[in-house]
This record gives sequence, C-alpha cells and structure tokens, in this order.
Amino acid sequence: MQTLTRIAFATLVATAATASVAAAAQSGSTIQLRGTVAVNCSVSVTDLNQALNISGGETNKQVGTVTETCNRGNGYKITVGSANAGKLVSGAAGTSPIMYTTIYDGQSGNAGSLEILRSQAQFNKVSSVNVTIPASAQYIAGDYADTLTITIAAR
Repeated sequence: MQTLTRIAFATLVATAATASVAAAAQSGSTIQLRGTVAVNCSVSVTDLNQALNISGGETNKQVGTVTETCNRGNGYKITVGSANAGKLVSGAAGTSPIMYTTIYDGQSGNAGSLEILRSQAQFNKVSSVNVTIPASAQYIAGDYADTLTITIAAR
C-alpha cells in the first residue's frame, strides 16, 4: 500500500508541475483595430429637359430628379438655389420676371432658395424636382429661363 501511495503522490506532484509550466508558458497581448470612415455626401442630378407651358401655367410639373447619398449619421441638408431668385427671366424687350414655386421631394419654397433637412444618413435616395408656374395671358413674348442648383452638405 505504501508503494501505491508513493506512486499516487509522485503522479500528483508531476501533474501539478506540468500545469504550472503550461500556465507560465502562456502569454497574451492585444491588437487594437482602428479605422475611420470619412463623411461622403453627393448628389446626382437628372434634368428631364421639360418645356414649360408658361402662359397656360404648370402645376407641380416634374422637371428633374436628384439622387442623394450622405453617410453622415445625424443627417444632411439639401439646398435648391435659383440663379434668378425664383424667377424665370427673359432678355426680350418689355418682359418682366415670372415668379414660380420650386417643389423638392414634396416640400415647396419661393424666392429661389429651398432647404430640405434630412435627420439621418441616406443612400441613393431619389427625390423629384417640380415647379408650379401661375398661368397668365399677359406674359410678354420671349424665351424665359432660370437655373436651379442642388447642393448637399453634412449636418
């Protein structure tokens, strides 16, 4: 019995020593992963090349589409600006500017500037650009035009 006890004790000591060596052989360290996603906002504008019926007027006529993309988490701002402060102008003699309303994605504005606030990031959001022009039989003959500029900015 004494021999069996010595063997069991020797086995126990050997096992404890092996575990101690294995624990001491293990070591650890960490790697930090880091990166940055830059703010990226862009618009792509499609002009539908619509001829406007100025004398007869137009109601909510679609003149273009805009595809918006902005990865800013708290959103962005779209601005629709007019070169002529929201008026169609002509170089023909005796003409007066003709006011119109711009409608962007269902929201309207006058005086040539319209701001749309988005509260979160959007990717490939398609919005329509429409105009409303009051009808009048008293407009003077001429070619009338304005230019809309759509910009995007992260908030």
